[in-house]
Amino acid sequence: MRTLALIAGLALASGLATAQTKSTADGIAEYRAMLADGNPAELFEAKGEGLWKQARGPKNATLEQCDLGLGPGVVKGAFVELPRWFADTAKVQDLESRLLTCMERLQGFDAAAIAQTPFGKGEIVTLEALAAYVSGESRGLKFNLPQAHPDERKTYELGKRAFFYRAGPYDFACASCHGQPDKRIRLQDLPELTKNPGNGVGFAAWPAYRVSNGELWSMQHRLNDCFRQQRFPYPGYASDATIALGVYMGVNAKGAESVAPALKR
Repeated sequence: MRTLALIAGLALASGLATAQTKSTADGIAEYRAMLADGNPAELFEAKGEGLWKQARGPKNATLEQCDLGLGPGVVKGAFVELPRWFADTAKVQDLESRLLTCMERLQGFDAAAIAQTPFGKGEIVTLEALAAYVSGESRGLKFNLPQAHPDERKTYELGKRAFFYRAGPYDFACASCHGQPDKRIRLQDLPELTKNPGNGVGFAAWPAYRVSNGELWSMQHRLNDCFRQQRFPYPGYASDATIALGVYMGVNAKGAESVAPALKR
């Protein structure tokens, strides 16, 4: 009897250990899988498509002639090649900064004023919905950011420096959390963003709907919050620093399949 009790005890302990392991990474994965079929990001995609086609702004125009890199009005496939260099602005731009350019030139909005707007307010909300729509049109396509232009290569190197730059009261860098595999903060796995497959889990998933606060976050919003957690000053919206980080992560994500807008904790 004592032997049977010992065996039963060991089996129970093994089961509990398995359950405890499952309650972390596996449990979170199962939770996301259950929610994935009803990802609220789809609502933001639909809203963004409506805004893309709606005549708005001082010029009462749509964004249907916005050039995201593949020609005026071409949306499908554009997201997986951003950030990239644009001849008309002579700048490397990510999705949000390019949308700002289109909103200013086509619709007459003040891009500088929008960039000063806090997250969750005004036209920043519009930009996040537009980002959901544009990214959703490239779902399932693979990232292939261009690096032919000298400014694209220079921006990649700037992004790499920014990624590994340590500073602030905690001496943190982006690489502190995302520079190695198999790291975690609390119950959250931290993808390595210097190569795949980590970038397929990280960069390739944003914009994303965040269950924890019931909001859709763009890449600019995600990076802004990363700087906050490092105790850095907030970067400017669509700043050179955030665009450079996008280029660095995007180039490293080459070949990863876009799942944006995804679902995050």
